[in-house]
Amino acid sequence: KPHLPFNAPAKYWDMYDSKDMPVAKNPFVPKGSPLFAVHGDAEMRSYPDRKDLPKPEEGPYDEDKQRELLHAYYACVSYVDAQIGRLLQELDRLGLSENTIIVLWGDHGWKLGEHNSWAKQSNYEIDTRVPLIFSGAGIKAKGRTSNALTEFVDIYPTLCDMAGIKAPSYLQGTDLMPLLENPDKKWKTAAYSQFLLGRFGPPEYRKTERMGYAIRTDRYRYVEWYNWDKEAKKPGAFIAAELFDHEKDPLENVNIADEPANRKLVSRLSLQLKKGWRYSRPE
Repeated sequence: KPHLPFNAPAKYWDMYDSKDMPVAKNPFVPKGSPLFAVHGDAEMRSYPDRKDLPKPEEGPYDEDKQRELLHAYYACVSYVDAQIGRLLQELDRLGLSENTIIVLWGDHGWKLGEHNSWAKQSNYEIDTRVPLIFSGAGIKAKGRTSNALTEFVDIYPTLCDMAGIKAPSYLQGTDLMPLLENPDKKWKTAAYSQFLLGRFGPPEYRKTERMGYAIRTDRYRYVEWYNWDKEAKKPGAFIAAELFDHEKDPLENVNIADEPANRKLVSRLSLQLKKGWRYSRPE
């Protein structure tokens, strides 16, 4: 949790009121982006009572139904939060808290009406940004936050360091221990993600496979889309690019990749995307 199906004990449902649920401020496909880039409804649409869920290019879902889903999501979050609390209390009771490393993260983000879509599966910030919390033994900067760019592949080398285990040399992640000591430390210049569209979902979603490669810097998110050759397992022809300026457009509502003024920026981010994670590691 939180995960479909959205069910939780009544006590957590009763903590909220559907009328108070804030619906998404941007229930539309980003201006200038290809329609296929907004994806993820397949999982939600598989439930019989959600067959009426509109596609991203169609009108927003009925607001009462939106608020019902939001209500259920909040209830699930509170439910899992309570279970984490039980786990931490048991560590305290057993006297293990001071010798235990705790990491809490989500495996993906989740759309709740943003970009007129629901669930996961895209290269947008709403789907790729997740909670990441380190706690327990060996954390010097407990209770502090960091704006540094981090990735899932960073977790394993960090745990190796914290546990006194030599990390394998082939790991692509970056040990986050310096950030757990100084959250304001200068860090990597980019985080990377990719998502393959067209392998999952209803038949109309599976006509063409496309691979999206994304890079997130401190200010920008840049995505390149390619036709995917599933036999050769490599990208084919370039299709489209997306660029979002988080300083001016934190919700990623307007794709500015094709604006003439951004040509040099697109070229620079495209090169950094192709150079990959080694080019972006902290000094």
